[in-house]
Amino acid sequence: MATVRNLKIKTSTCKRIVKELHSYEKEVEREAAKTADMKEKGADPYDLKQQENVLAESRMMVPDCHKRLEASLADLKATLADLEEANEKEGPEFEDARSTITEVEKLFQTTEA
Repeated sequence: MATVRNLKIKTSTCKRIVKELHSYEKEVEREAAKTADMKEKGADPYDLKQQENVLAESRMMVPDCHKRLEASLADLKATLADLEEANEKEGPEFEDARSTITEVEKLFQTTEA
């Protein structure tokens, strides 16, 4: 049985994963710039290789975050639908959940385009 508490938890989970996704995207940009700078300056090949490994790890986290966000969004939608079927539709938690769903769907549309 879905509860308002579960709805709040699932909404917070979605928000946290969105925040993580943005953080990883910034990290990829930062590490890519650092790698390019090291190549430009002719850094030690070992250090350059290590930096490329760091960049590769950061890049791997972005698709992982997308997958977790998709699963979390589906979970949030299901919980919201269960509560709406039980005639619980009002309250700040519901508005927060709906706005989070809209925000995440917009994020997916911009990444697909």
